[in-house]
Amino acid sequence: MKHTQHRAGVAATMAALALVTGCTVGGPVDSPSASARPGRDAAERPAASAPAPSGRTPSGTLLVADFGADTVTFTDPGRGAFDSVEVGTAPYGLAVGDDGRAWVATAEGVAVVDTKTRTRTALVPYETDGVGAPAHGEYRGGGMGIALAPDGRHVYAGVNRPGGNGTVEVIDTRTLKVTDVAGVGRRPFDVDVSRDGREVYVTGHDSFDVTVVETDGLATRRIEVAPYGTAGGLGSWLKPHYAVVRPSDGRLLLPFEGERLVVLDPGTGASRAEPMTADTHQHGATITGDGTLLVVGTGPIDPARDRGPSLTVRAPDGSERIIPLDGPHEDVTVSRDGRTAYVTGGFTRDGHWNGITVVDLASGDTRRLAAGERPLGIAVL
Repeated sequence: MKHTQHRAGVAATMAALALVTGCTVGGPVDSPSASARPGRDAAERPAASAPAPSGRTPSGTLLVADFGADTVTFTDPGRGAFDSVEVGTAPYGLAVGDDGRAWVATAEGVAVVDTKTRTRTALVPYETDGVGAPAHGEYRGGGMGIALAPDGRHVYAGVNRPGGNGTVEVIDTRTLKVTDVAGVGRRPFDVDVSRDGREVYVTGHDSFDVTVVETDGLATRRIEVAPYGTAGGLGSWLKPHYAVVRPSDGRLLLPFEGERLVVLDPGTGASRAEPMTADTHQHGATITGDGTLLVVGTGPIDPARDRGPSLTVRAPDGSERIIPLDGPHEDVTVSRDGRTAYVTGGFTRDGHWNGITVVDLASGDTRRLAAGERPLGIAVL
């Protein structure tokens, strides 16, 4: 296991490389295919690999946000993609309500999709200024993390403003209007909501923080989350990405580098770090009802020292299983029966691919499934 001294050295090295590589800040470093124009002709989209079902979308279908296109893709977990719906440029995160509506954070606004009929019913434009023209790529402006209130009455979308602090926009799910906007940190990778719906937690990747937003009045509190320190600033790799809310006590869990899990009390701002074992750069995370944490390892910062891509399965007692993955991935969700994980291959950096890795959580066996175009956010319908 590496130590703090090594990570501090990596931070300094990567700061120098910030302009040419990495999960950092600046201008797009994506491959040419990832910087394609907003919108795709039908002929350019990946062909469906499974027949579309007749009638309404079956339960258990996977929905992914196609960050490399302008669509969300509906995927049969056994046979592959069967349909896609245009939603807006470069969709990032998505959330699905009990009513079957999906809320998709795109570069243009929050798209509303009826997942039962597979149609876009609305596009709610952002109120935040400084977002810029709709674009593709890692640093594009617009929506990133997104979450639904427990009662389904509001959506909270993290909005990136390139070169500055972001916002969280509140959307009324009945009127489809933005009702409030609050300032948060830089590049809001993830948005989570407390179990009682009273607080929203916005993870600011480039500002080393979580912003706590009170849903009644939108007062905000910033909590720094930097277990390795903030050396390197915007050029650092050692920043928070995604968080989950632990069901047992409402604390936030934020994984770092397959080495440390920050357990944060959002009420007091106090935190502690617990050891992790994957030893790899980490992005997406989800947690099951029993408290099992799943974290996506994207691959090494330092190939000479770090391990490759993986999925960490961490039990509530802190014990971990590490399941190797073939290539970088970004986000993860779990089937309703808790037996299968679905890990998206989109990835916010180079190395992405167009599909999902299906992971049998009992055996650790994996298989690849073609789905979408650079898929990031994912949900099970």
